[in-house]
Amino acid sequence: MESPKMNPVVEPLSWMLGTWLSDPPGAGTFPTLQPFQYLEEVHISHVGQPMLNFSFNAFHPDTRKPMHRECGFIRLEPDTNKVAFVSAQNTGIVEVEEGEVNGQELCIASHSIARISFAKEPHVEQVSLFSLSDITRKFRLNSEGKLEQTVSMATTTQPMTQHLHITYKKVTP
Repeated sequence: MESPKMNPVVEPLSWMLGTWLSDPPGAGTFPTLQPFQYLEEVHISHVGQPMLNFSFNAFHPDTRKPMHRECGFIRLEPDTNKVAFVSAQNTGIVEVEEGEVNGQELCIASHSIARISFAKEPHVEQVSLFSLSDITRKFRLNSEGKLEQTVSMATTTQPMTQHLHITYKKVTP
């Protein structure tokens, strides 16, 4: 089957398309957590609609057991650089982040966060989300053609602090 033509609305985000693998492992930290590492596979694609589809699948670097997972959509407001990032996570958290794309950099910040009423106690990397007050993410394509993601967060007891940083190499277009 022939691939659908990319909707011109999402052209400013075309640098994000593809399958990406962490290289080296990502690093997580927060004042209330023990530092940790993780592997991650990212798929960013389109089906011809005016949005991108994404999935992020994190794995333990030693055991390869699944960890954090999220999937969703990245939408651009037509004729602007305004972006919305809509994400559903395996922990029962749903997030809307908004921001801007400028060249090969996307900066977004939490707009709204919701969680299911019967969510289990969160795993290590989500421990602070119950008192979460703000999240920012930055994606950028670096000079080596690798995708970088930095996630920072603030809680009711901690100021805005870098939480995750990971670099991915593209494995398929």
